[in-house]
Amino acid sequence: MASERTDELYRLLLEKGYPKEFCAEIAYKNMNTDYTATRMLGYLYRVSDPRIEDLVDEMLAILSDRDQIVRKKELERAQAAINEMYRNGQQIF
Repeated sequence: MASERTDELYRLLLEKGYPKEFCAEIAYKNMNTDYTATRMLGYLYRVSDPRIEDLVDEMLAILSDRDQIVRKKELERAQAAINEMYRNGQQIF
């Protein structure tokens, strides 16, 4: 089930006149988390009528940012595990 933010994004895209299939692809397949939907909503409220190409470019930038955050968190967890092993004197290998 889609979040409220995702549904709001879908409705806003439709209101701006984008094709229905395009709106569903953006909102429900790519911007389907509160974080990504909120970022895209912010973009749409700042930019009055972006071209489809600009909208897709923004979507890719948002997804790239999200992926970087996920990778950073994974690395932080891995580093914390390594630090814990060193602290407790356990061998890694």
